[in-house]
Amino acid sequence: MKNIVLIGMPGCGKTSMGLRLKKRLRRPLLDTDEMIIQREGRSIPQIFAEDGEEYFRKVEHACVLEAARGEGQIIATGGGVVLNPENMAALKETGIIFFLDVTPGSIEKRTKLHDRPLVQQDGGKLRKLYHERIGLYRKYADVRLNNRGWAKKTMLRILNEMKRREGC
Repeated sequence: MKNIVLIGMPGCGKTSMGLRLKKRLRRPLLDTDEMIIQREGRSIPQIFAEDGEEYFRKVEHACVLEAARGEGQIIATGGGVVLNPENMAALKETGIIFFLDVTPGSIEKRTKLHDRPLVQQDGGKLRKLYHERIGLYRKYADVRLNNRGWAKKTMLRILNEMKRREGC
């Protein structure tokens, strides 16, 4: 059974969608950001402040490889997971990758950015990050979903795509 892998910008709804899918499918949910926090014993903003982004990306990579080893899971990734091609190769090997596409404006309206180290309450930084990463999200996605509206509709599209691909 393939993993369901959720990618997209910080605040696009990966964790929330993962929780919905977990409840519906009764599959385990692995959130790579939570895995990092557990492994490090500190918050992501603390990791960035104390050790920098490069260190964070190394820990993230280890957590992604760990998550990708399983099967039949839901994996909610951090927004920058696409920056490392090795992350994406590992995730693609065992999963179907769903890109939850949300505009920066929508993210600003529904998300507190203060706990996001690379954007920190600055919509300009969020838009810049979106434009830097959008090509990578599209490149690695097996399925691109507009997650701007009704979350249940997005979840049903994921479920239908999984059925189609796995023949269930």
